[in-house]
Amino acid sequence: MKAVTMRAVGDANVLEYVERPDPIPGAGEVIVAIAAAGVNFMDIGVRQGMAWNDMPNPKIIGVEGAGRVIAVGAGVGDFAVGDRVAWVYAPGSYAEKVAVPAASLVALPDDIDFRTAASLMMNGLTASHFATEFYPVQNGDIALVHAAAGGVGSILTQIIKMRGGWVIARVSSDTKAAIAQEAGADDVIVNSDGDFVDAVMELTDGNGVHVVFDGAGQTTFQSSLDVLRYAGTFCWFGPVLDAGKVIELFSLPKSIKIGYPTFLHHVRTQELLRAHSASLFDWVREGKLKVFNGGEYSLRDAATAHTEMWNRKTSGKLVLIP
Repeated sequence: MKAVTMRAVGDANVLEYVERPDPIPGAGEVIVAIAAAGVNFMDIGVRQGMAWNDMPNPKIIGVEGAGRVIAVGAGVGDFAVGDRVAWVYAPGSYAEKVAVPAASLVALPDDIDFRTAASLMMNGLTASHFATEFYPVQNGDIALVHAAAGGVGSILTQIIKMRGGWVIARVSSDTKAAIAQEAGADDVIVNSDGDFVDAVMELTDGNGVHVVFDGAGQTTFQSSLDVLRYAGTFCWFGPVLDAGKVIELFSLPKSIKIGYPTFLHHVRTQELLRAHSASLFDWVREGKLKVFNGGEYSLRDAATAHTEMWNRKTSGKLVLIP
């Protein structure tokens, strides 16, 4: 089979489109023929050496996708050959085939296409965790969403609106502003640096926001603190962009709360994975949630997808098509 491996830690040029042996299912595993694989900042972090360092190179990267079961291992009773499935954490997903633990799979309804499913799993479950569990948005809450036209931000904006929140979206260009508005943002700030405090405070009559969702890294960190109201919550999820941030707790203003949520906590059991995934599929089916297509790349062009995502040239969700 064809796959994308990283031969070493480094820039996008360490990614190689190569021939690898077909996976063989172990006990409790299934083999899936991948129809679409999601591209995530997590993949860039792996390539940069921030994770998976215990796995020798070259290794196949990618963790998310959707496709059809083509083989099952011993002890698998939930899935059969031909089933449509999706997954959110199966290392080795930048490939034509992948071995996935059956416990990590969700059944994919016939009316949810593969590309949508591959776009929803990581970003959708992340956004769901942020707005329903880490900070359960209440009716009337005001949220600042950074990168609101991105894969996470566009879904997060929609979930906040479903829960009765007000969204101030921050984006880096007028083109991305249009996407944020389509996702339901109430106000949009076009800004490519950290100079957005005055705009947010004006929009909130000087009170600040209840919650900030910030994955933008160092350039926005302090300003995100500054726009929180008393006892506000800072949801920070930008380690790939700023892994070394040190926070002096005694310097935090206004009794605010800072946390680093991870989607794996949202799907910490098989039951939660399947329940939250089913909710995402239902929202798509009901027309409440839209996945914004940020671009489809052939598997061999994974390096290009990484480069364009890292340089903030894309909006919505990027996928690879084997």
